[in-house]
Amino acid sequence: MTRQQVLDLYFLNARHQLVELAAFLDRVERAEGKSDFRLKAFRTALSGLSGTKKQKAKHALLAFSDPTMKPVIKATTKGTCGAWRKKLRGV
Repeated sequence: MTRQQVLDLYFLNARHQLVELAAFLDRVERAEGKSDFRLKAFRTALSGLSGTKKQKAKHALLAFSDPTMKPVIKATTKGTCGAWRKKLRGV
């Protein structure tokens, strides 16, 4: 597709999703309490979206991913939380 075709087809949906993300951040920032690893990963992913750098989706996914290569022997939780929580040594 041409750039114009991509814009014509996807712009309104992307605009909607951007407004939803802004509303999410507004809610988080109004709420009391400390941030956690998920918000840090979210902000890292967002920071890579501006500009003309290639592979934005890849970099956004990597912001949430566990970069370690060693397999986990036993799961410590019953589900996913959507972002990698860096474990401290000895924990």
